[in-house]
Amino acid sequence: MDTKDTDSSRFKVAEALPKDVGRAIARVDPEDLDRLKITVGDIVEVKGKRATFCRVMPSFKEMRGQGRIQLDGLSRTNAGVGLDEYVELRGVACPLADKLVVEPVNMTPKRGDWDYIAGKLDGLPVVQGDRIRVNLFGSGSAEFTVLSTAPKGPVLIGPPTHLDIAERAGSTSGQPAAQHQSLSYEDVGGLKPQLQRIREMIELPLRYPQVFERLGIDAPKGVLLYGPPGCGKTLIARAIAQETEANFFSVSGPEIIHKFYGESEAHLRKIFEEASRKSPSIIFLDEIDAIAPKRDQVVGDVEKRVVAQLLALMDGLNRRPNLIVIAATNLPNSIDPALRRPGRFDREISIPIPDRHGRQQILEIHSRGMPLAEGVDMGHLADITHGYVGADLEALCREAAMICLRGLMQDIDFGQQSIPYEQLRRLEISNEHFLSALREVEPSAVREVFVEVPTVGWQDVGGLETIKQSLIEAVIWPLKFAEF
Repeated sequence: MDTKDTDSSRFKVAEALPKDVGRAIARVDPEDLDRLKITVGDIVEVKGKRATFCRVMPSFKEMRGQGRIQLDGLSRTNAGVGLDEYVELRGVACPLADKLVVEPVNMTPKRGDWDYIAGKLDGLPVVQGDRIRVNLFGSGSAEFTVLSTAPKGPVLIGPPTHLDIAERAGSTSGQPAAQHQSLSYEDVGGLKPQLQRIREMIELPLRYPQVFERLGIDAPKGVLLYGPPGCGKTLIARAIAQETEANFFSVSGPEIIHKFYGESEAHLRKIFEEASRKSPSIIFLDEIDAIAPKRDQVVGDVEKRVVAQLLALMDGLNRRPNLIVIAATNLPNSIDPALRRPGRFDREISIPIPDRHGRQQILEIHSRGMPLAEGVDMGHLADITHGYVGADLEALCREAAMICLRGLMQDIDFGQQSIPYEQLRRLEISNEHFLSALREVEPSAVREVFVEVPTVGWQDVGGLETIKQSLIEAVIWPLKFAEF
């Protein structure tokens, strides 16, 4: 592997911009690039626990002068590092790849999509063992692991590159594979302060337990996330589990409840025991209000026993190293107060409805794989989507894509096995599609608030003349004739 005559340098890893996700872009301060004699657009080796390769671009002003490198979740995984860890950077010469063999991670694409996938990978630097992501017409993304390259070493994918997709054993084209798509902090929009607080509480105990031993205190063991449905509570928990490389155990509240005596408590104990054996682990209790309601307000004996068992398990977390419990609910005041004291759920974090800036971030995340037309203004959409939570904005993007698809329906030959590639390439989602979708998707945060101007007049009310006249004088006249 040829290398440019540059000195290695260490940089602290920071989150990437939403638009850089999946593009193998490393953003660095231009002054650092000049010092290392690296030109914008060059391919660089990013070395953490392993080496991966990225195209270097200048960072924006707010990130300069800090010695930081911005990498997305995939690049961090490929380099074997997490946020706030250090990597070494150096320029390299990267030849064009003659052949690339990849294996699907989360789904096996149809053979008709191979040309499209090859086109989307054009210009991407890869090396054997890397994981790469391709957005498939806005309907989701496919992830692949690079099995081999020709020539060996870091290569650049280009038009001459022959792409070969090796099917997983037992998989069917177009069907999901056994593994799940990777998730990173860049996939969580509009919740940066909340993410920072959760990271402080969860990442530090999992990665550096010796810090708490030195301070002579017990590490936090539980965090309660509360907020309206669809704001990203589950998404945060999954992103943290993947970023910390912890085993993730997701438990929905109603799944715990069984009809036979003692089964519910045994199920709960089994989950905690398995998580303890496979530590570091994160247990995520979704809808915790369903399994831990206030004991003085429930009639059933099962719920009381489950709450008591959960209290005992939470008290025993100090004997289970590298195990953290995250719970989520949209009804925090319905949870038994004994669970909410320090030592059990040490911190309660509100996950709010996103503001204007948060809505724009979420829209950019959900639309980054969509074929957007010129003129789509996510800033304007964020302005007019007051009250929309993350799930609503995801539904808005999906509905805009479906409205776009309706325009193609008349040209589709339903006798064909698949839609021709050229027809799919013509699909573009415009601003009008998003505005039409707004009429279909109702904001969750204001769903219970409904305002309607009635069509009933005084003539529709029989009798009660004295009362009507009193109301007219007391209510209507001050509103209509305030100047008098």
